[in-house]
Amino acid sequence: MAPNEPIFASNTTGDPEATSSSTAVSVQTPDFRVQDEDKEKQPSPADPIPNGGFKAWLQVFGAFLLFFNSWGIINTFGAFQAYYEFTLLKSTSSSSISWIGTFQAFLLIVFGLVGGPAFDKGFYRELIAGGTFFLVFGIMMTSLCTEYYQFFLAQGLCVGLGAGAVFLPSVALVATYFSTKRALATGITAAGGSVGSVIYTIVFRQLQPRLGFPWATRVIGFIALGTLLVSLAIMRSRSPRDAAKKARKLVDLSAFQSVPFNICVTGMFIAFIGLYIPFFDIITYAQTHANVNENMSFYLLSIMNAASALGRIIPGLLADRFGAPIILATLTIFSAVLVFAWIAIDSLAGLVVFSILYGFMSGGVVSLPVSIIASFTNHLGQVGTWMGMAFCFNGLGILIGNPIAGTLINTEKDDYVRALVFAGTTIVGGGVAWWVLWAYITFVKPKPKA
Repeated sequence: MAPNEPIFASNTTGDPEATSSSTAVSVQTPDFRVQDEDKEKQPSPADPIPNGGFKAWLQVFGAFLLFFNSWGIINTFGAFQAYYEFTLLKSTSSSSISWIGTFQAFLLIVFGLVGGPAFDKGFYRELIAGGTFFLVFGIMMTSLCTEYYQFFLAQGLCVGLGAGAVFLPSVALVATYFSTKRALATGITAAGGSVGSVIYTIVFRQLQPRLGFPWATRVIGFIALGTLLVSLAIMRSRSPRDAAKKARKLVDLSAFQSVPFNICVTGMFIAFIGLYIPFFDIITYAQTHANVNENMSFYLLSIMNAASALGRIIPGLLADRFGAPIILATLTIFSAVLVFAWIAIDSLAGLVVFSILYGFMSGGVVSLPVSIIASFTNHLGQVGTWMGMAFCFNGLGILIGNPIAGTLINTEKDDYVRALVFAGTTIVGGGVAWWVLWAYITFVKPKPKA
């Protein structure tokens, strides 16, 4: 076996031989000591990857709840943005308001640059506990805000940092429990983000008129606190805390020596520039451009997120069968086509169909890169760091995408054409990069020996 062959690589090419060989590999490691304060028995990284069983699927459930409160809250910002534009921050431009949600999502992803090495050292509990505090504290402070800068600090900065701290363990930890079923496991995990956004959007929409903005927001905070504590109680790492005798760096430069890694993160950066624009703007588009009533326009976001939940699970099943890169590339191109088609939609029925289809397609685009990046690593100790580095490219894309789209929208004429062309074009660019990745893995990269 080659020294750099991944010990738990997912079958991203769809090759059954690659899958069968990956589950039988082990690595000789030094005698690891378990820290006194971490009393639960932790397996050595040399132990066989479970690929199922009660404990492994329990981690998926715990990670599902972490996604529920990281991406679930991020994807709910479209409801907050619409409320801010029409009520609390009417004098603030749409582009400025979008910076709150954009910065929130940026911090969620880029925090992985710090959280990845911390996870690799075994500090997953500290990440979840610290993230829980900042996320819930930020939500509670948001309920007290009245000025733009206050919303930016509480909802953008504090919630973003908290969501980032709980997000990294949700994907990195699950990836260490699965190899042959990794795309399915990460897809179920990622579906938590969609389910969370559906629930949080409905909670906000139903409670805000009855209880007011402050208490509607606080209820979201209490739900987040309860579900995050469940994750903290049940999640366990497969690697002992002191497994890494060598200090981890924030950036593992060896990742950039991997051609597939470079191609994949390029696609992530380009695609995510435009991928979340529909999630941020569907409500305001429906109200101003398609004359949809306020109540129904909020449910369009819930419909989109509900479809996204299925889009994160079903493509995972297909990816385990045919290979993640080709499924990812296909879904990305379909997502772009839907965004271009959105330009011609001006009715509620059309927006409902668009929300369902785009939610499903984009759901796979969000979840599949996780299993692909994990398959490029050489050992368990690299998973968190490589994922954190890859997520930075996502974060940069989101950071610049939504504010640019906000400036391209002509609010006086309710003209969204330029913003939608921008979104569709960038998503196409990401899809092209992932088709190149599939071609490289299929026809160029030598397959590992059995």
